[in-house]
Amino acid sequence: MVLAISTNIWLFGTATLVSLSAFVGLILIPAMGSYGRWPEKMAVGFLSLFIFGTLVTIGVLAGIYYVLVTQDITDVFPWSGG
Repeated sequence: MVLAISTNIWLFGTATLVSLSAFVGLILIPAMGSYGRWPEKMAVGFLSLFIFGTLVTIGVLAGIYYVLVTQDITDVFPWSGG
């Protein structure tokens, strides 16, 4: 059985994996390595994930606001034929 998955799903999935791996490799692991005791590591892990979630939420809200206000995203992508 072959699944028909659109190109957008592949692109968003790849972008998600790249973003998460960059976050873990560049922020979470070095931050947790800076502390020795496990309560400190748990706290810094929680705070890092909290900040990551906050940044993702800000990005999603900014995107929703832009789409709702302009009602058009064809100016963002010149190749979209708009």
